[in-house]
Amino acid sequence: MRVFSLSDIHVDFDANASWVEGLSRSDYQRDILLLAGDVSDSQQRFSLCIEAFARRFRKVFFVPGNHDLWVLRDAERIDSLEKFARVKALVLASGASMNAEVIENVAIVPLLGWYDYSFGVPDRSLLETWMDFRACRWPAGWTEQEITSYFIDQNPAPPRVPAGFTISFSHFLPRVDVMPGFIPPAHRRIYPVLGSNRLETLIRAINPAIHLYGHSHVNQDVVLDGIRYINNAFAYPHEERIAAKALRCIYRTD
Repeated sequence: MRVFSLSDIHVDFDANASWVEGLSRSDYQRDILLLAGDVSDSQQRFSLCIEAFARRFRKVFFVPGNHDLWVLRDAERIDSLEKFARVKALVLASGASMNAEVIENVAIVPLLGWYDYSFGVPDRSLLETWMDFRACRWPAGWTEQEITSYFIDQNPAPPRVPAGFTISFSHFLPRVDVMPGFIPPAHRRIYPVLGSNRLETLIRAINPAIHLYGHSHVNQDVVLDGIRYINNAFAYPHEERIAAKALRCIYRTD
């Protein structure tokens, strides 16, 4: 059994959707896919993508990203909490899962989260341009810290695998130092909306061998304080330098 990682597939782009449809229907039938968010804000495209992966893999595990909770294009006026509920229903209907599970002595632990400015304070330009602030809709008065608490508090205690191997994954970054040093200073202005230190607290309690994350679109593989952090974002079609645009096997059983 192999465990593959992928995030930020963004099937709103036809090239990305075609890549998903082009994946083998036979090569991964014994394998697991960890899909770390940002599939599409379109419920139709989201459903088609999740179902396509579910047909190709033994089991797909998913956590939503910020794009999956956008509501601007939804015909009905719903908020992002209702969108989250619909995303969960679509995942369940496809045969994929958002719950922790042990398969062949490998514990898979999905972690919900958001960003709470623990990586820095957003400047005025970021507050005016970051799309989530217009594309998501939350209960009146909710702050980013309250949104983060809403999701963090839904993460159950992970399964224990004393003699096994544990992999956790989230869409949002658990610590800002997973970002590589080559990021230009001008691009670091988005760091406040990348993740939350509260995710790192959860990860340390779980103590996985590997934590997979997405959101930044910058592929990474680094060991920090004894845990291996991996980002394997597919990203936007033009982001070829920072994203490998391929499934990545991050673990295999003997």
